[in-house]
Amino acid sequence: MRPAAPGTAGVVPPDPHRVPARTLATAVVGGAGAVFLLWAVQVRPSARLDALFATAAHGCGLLAGYGVLVMLLLMARVPAIERGAGGDRLARWHAACGGWVLATLLLHCAFALAGHAVHLDTDVLTATADLLGYPALAAAVAGTALLLAAGATSAPPVRRRLRHESWRGLHLLAYAGAALGFIHQPSGPDLSGNPVTSWLWSLLHTAVAVLLITYRVVVPVRQALRHRLTVSEVRVEGPGVVSVTVRGERLHELGAEPGQFLRWRFLTRRLWRTALPFSLSAPPGPDSLRITVKAAGDHTRRVRRLRPGTRVLATGPFGALTAHRRVRRKVLLLAGGTGITPLRTLYETLPAGPGDLTLLYRAADAEQLVLTTELEHLATTRGARLHYLLGPSDGPYNPLSPHALADLIPDLHAHDVYICGPPGMTTAATESLLRAGVPTRRIHTESFT
Repeated sequence: MRPAAPGTAGVVPPDPHRVPARTLATAVVGGAGAVFLLWAVQVRPSARLDALFATAAHGCGLLAGYGVLVMLLLMARVPAIERGAGGDRLARWHAACGGWVLATLLLHCAFALAGHAVHLDTDVLTATADLLGYPALAAAVAGTALLLAAGATSAPPVRRRLRHESWRGLHLLAYAGAALGFIHQPSGPDLSGNPVTSWLWSLLHTAVAVLLITYRVVVPVRQALRHRLTVSEVRVEGPGVVSVTVRGERLHELGAEPGQFLRWRFLTRRLWRTALPFSLSAPPGPDSLRITVKAAGDHTRRVRRLRPGTRVLATGPFGALTAHRRVRRKVLLLAGGTGITPLRTLYETLPAGPGDLTLLYRAADAEQLVLTTELEHLATTRGARLHYLLGPSDGPYNPLSPHALADLIPDLHAHDVYICGPPGMTTAATESLLRAGVPTRRIHTESFT
C-alpha cells in the first residue's frame, strides 16, 4: 500500500456523486452562452427601428426564460447539487439570478412594446392593448406580474416585514409565473421557426419540472412513508436552546453524514406549513437523528414546545460541510453560536490523530455556549484541542484576528478550516484566515441565514 502524501493522512476521498460548485457554475454560464448564440445566429441586420427593438426584445426574452430555468433548478433540492455546492451558496445564486431575471424581463417587455408601437405607428397604450389580445402574450404578462410580485417580496426591506408563511406563499407564485411564461415562449420567432430548437427548449423545461416534482414532492412523501419519524425527546441544553431527538425506521437509507442538515417539518398546528433547515448535532444513528435548536423566531420558539410522539417529515440530507471537503491532515473547526451543531458532529467523527483536530467555539459569554459537556468529553477521549473564545464582538480584543488565531494555532496555514456561524462572524473569520496564509480552497463555510 502506498503511504499517504505528507499532510493528507485521514483525508476522505471526494464523493463522486456530487456536482462541485465550480462545475455547476461553469454549466450555468455555458448554457447562458449557448442561449446568446441561439439568438445571435438568428439576428438579421436591419436599419428599421421596429426591427431593432424586436431583436433586442427576443434576446432579453430568451435570456430571461433561461434564467427562470436556472432559478428553479437551484431550488429543486437535487441532492447531488445541494451536497456539492452547499445550500447557502445555492440560495445566494438563486437570489442573484432572480434580480438578473427580473431586469431582463422588464427590458424584454419594454423593447417588445416599443417595437410593436413603432410597427403600428401608434402609442404604447394602444400597442399594449393590441398585444394583450393574443392569449399566449396575455399569459406571459400574467406570468411576469407573478414573478415581479415574488421578487418584490424577497427584497430585504419587504422580506423583513412579512411573516415567513406569507412570504413563502407569495414566493410560490414564481412557479405559476414560470409556467405562464412558458406558454408564450415556443411561439416566439427564435423558437417557433426551428423545430429542433423548440424541442430542445421544451425538453429543458420538462427536465427541470421533473426534478422539481421528484425532489420537492415525490421524495419527501416517500421518505415520510418509509422512515415514519417521530419526536422521542426534547432536552433543554441552555437558555432558549433545546436538543430534539427524532426516531424512525431504516434511517441508514437516508445516507446522512456528519456536517449535513435536513429540512424538518413538524406536524403540529403551527409548524406543519414550514420546512426548517437544522443541522444534525450528533452523528446519525441507525434509528435516531438529533438536532439542536436555538429560539430565534416564532418557529424556533415553537420547536421548544414539541412533545414526544409528534410526527415529523424530513427531507435531505443536504449540505456540503462534510469530511469530503477535507484535503489536509490537520483540521480547524471554527464555530459561532448554534453553528456549533454541524461542527460538533465533525469533531466526533473526522479521522484525526492526537493534536490534529482543533475546535474554536466563539460566543459572547459562557451562557451562550451549548453542548459543552459533550465537547469536553470528545476533546479528552480524542486528544483534540478545544478553546472557547468569549467576549463581545465589539470589545477591544478580537479573538478572531489573524494574530490571535496564529497564537492559538502556530501552524494555522497547514490546516483545513471549517466555519459555521452567523454571517458577520463567518466573514470576519474568513478574512482573518486569508490574511494568516490559509488558502481559499481550504476554507469551508456554510450558513443558513
